[in-house]
Amino acid sequence: MSISMSAPMPDDRSFHVLEAVANRLDASPQRPRRRWSAEAKARLVEESLKPGANVSAIARQARLASSQLFGWRRKAIKSGAVRRQRDAARLGFVEVTPTASASVEIELGGVVIRAGADIKQLVRIIRAVRQA
Repeated sequence: MSISMSAPMPDDRSFHVLEAVANRLDASPQRPRRRWSAEAKARLVEESLKPGANVSAIARQARLASSQLFGWRRKAIKSGAVRRQRDAARLGFVEVTPTASASVEIELGGVVIRAGADIKQLVRIIRAVRQA
């Protein structure tokens, strides 16, 4: 950015008028923008749409901003060029209604915890495991 002063001001003034002219190259990045081919974009978008894919990790691996890859995905889905694959093994919520003989079995790190339908008993077991 170059700065030049306008005509000198009289001494009885408390300010000067400055004229600033911004140079485009001062704020622009040192390297030129990369151009991504349609094939490269399609490959990255396709990889990011696979079930369980980590979009940010894929973007980092390609040395691309994750927001750019998310934008490409959004544009491809909106245009109908691609469809998001549904993950059949996706976790969801299930309503559980305990009965008198119901039991809960939890496996953590090779250890199996079994408890009856009594929530208080399950809480005591989990607290004991945490303290161990």
